[in-house]
Amino acid sequence: MSASDDTPKDIDARASEPMTLDVTPHIKQTIQRAAALSGVDDSVFTMNAAYQSALATIAAHERTSLAAADHAVFFEALDNPAQPTEQLKRAFARHKSRVLSK
Repeated sequence: MSASDDTPKDIDARASEPMTLDVTPHIKQTIQRAAALSGVDDSVFTMNAAYQSALATIAAHERTSLAAADHAVFFEALDNPAQPTEQLKRAFARHKSRVLSK
């Protein structure tokens, strides 16, 4: 199941997988204060914050956003690729001689 398929029931389910986290006293106090202000215990606060950060990190690596000018250049390069340079040809030849592909 991917994170984007999570339902509230999945997210709110009782935790069954332990994780250990060592932090400095300052970080622990900050997390405990933020958790108290949010009305949850520090474990729930930390889990939710880590989970949201994990989702954002995954999304940033799975999605590419381009500005309008970059979008046009990108698709132009796809539609009309440049001819390979001699340097690129040599690099492919080196790769072919060094890497066994199955």
